[in-house]
Amino acid sequence: MLVHTLTAQPGSALGDGSLRNPDVRKTIALLGAFCMFLSTIEFMIPKPAPFLRIGIANLPLMLALDIFPFPAFLALVGIKVTGQALVTGTLFSPIFLFSLAGTTLAALSMYALRRALKGHISFIGISTLGAMMSSISQLALAWFWLFGNAARFIAPPFLAAGLITGIALGIFCEVFVGRSQWHAARRIR
Repeated sequence: MLVHTLTAQPGSALGDGSLRNPDVRKTIALLGAFCMFLSTIEFMIPKPAPFLRIGIANLPLMLALDIFPFPAFLALVGIKVTGQALVTGTLFSPIFLFSLAGTTLAALSMYALRRALKGHISFIGISTLGAMMSSISQLALAWFWLFGNAARFIAPPFLAAGLITGIALGIFCEVFVGRSQWHAARRIR
């Protein structure tokens, strides 16, 4: 039943992409749930700093780049940030601000670049950009708010980890999108 209700006709791109469209809302809910599931997996992975994450919960955002118009994409970003904070128990903590800043800047930059260079940039480039923007925004917050000038000591390993995970997630997304009939049926033409 779920598969049937989420099945769009090839080339339909979920109709007009409006948030009023039931298929769009169902797809946002599906990808939002996927974000929360991946946030739970990511939360269980040990990390050296509380705001340092692999970024696997951003995979649904990358999948949504070619599916949703901007308002629907922003709704998914909001669900991802809030859902991740609820899953990890950081909604009313400073870590939420790191997540909000990192996810928002990464999502906006990935969306803008994908629209500007559609067909000329792979998910590897998009994911790497998103990871770097997220890392830079979080480092800026750490510098201004927590560590001051000492943040420069965590910058190299933090940026290196973002680069590696960005490339790895981009490769995964590129392979998935290349093989997915589900994604192809929803892609904006």
